[in-house]
Amino acid sequence: MTDAPPLPDAPRTPGTSGAPLRAELLLDQVVTDALGDDLVAALAGLGVRTARVRRAVGHRGAGDVPWLVLAALPLQAFLSGLGAEAVRDAYGAFKAAVGRLARRDGAAAAPPRPLVLRDDRTGLSVVLEPDLPAEAYERLVGLDLTAFRVGPLHYDRQQSRWRSELDEAAG
Repeated sequence: MTDAPPLPDAPRTPGTSGAPLRAELLLDQVVTDALGDDLVAALAGLGVRTARVRRAVGHRGAGDVPWLVLAALPLQAFLSGLGAEAVRDAYGAFKAAVGRLARRDGAAAAPPRPLVLRDDRTGLSVVLEPDLPAEAYERLVGLDLTAFRVGPLHYDRQQSRWRSELDEAAG
């Protein structure tokens, strides 16, 4: 798998002055090229014009989320674009790609690992666990990331909201 070429007809995301989004994808070694390509295509449908794709090497620290795919991009602009009516089908393709990644990873003995979206400016992370309900994605679209200082953000199913336990502990 190589870097995805720029997609000239990718939609522009609202709130970014018309500039197309760019993303850095870091894939775990177990992610197949085909699944990585599916994710790149799904992101392209959501306004990510160029995706640089690399493979993870080495070990992560003990405090890191054990992710399957780490996507670094302008997160607030990306989430704002998800809310546009014009990208509803592309949003479905993105959610399906996350599900395919989880099913592929779940075939191994270890529990499935999430896709992590990380804001390339602030470092704030959002963890997309494999079995998130539709309401989690709906709430993510309207989420104001400036309300959080520290991540990662996880979806709390009991409270039906995105939260950062570290923010709550610090506050």
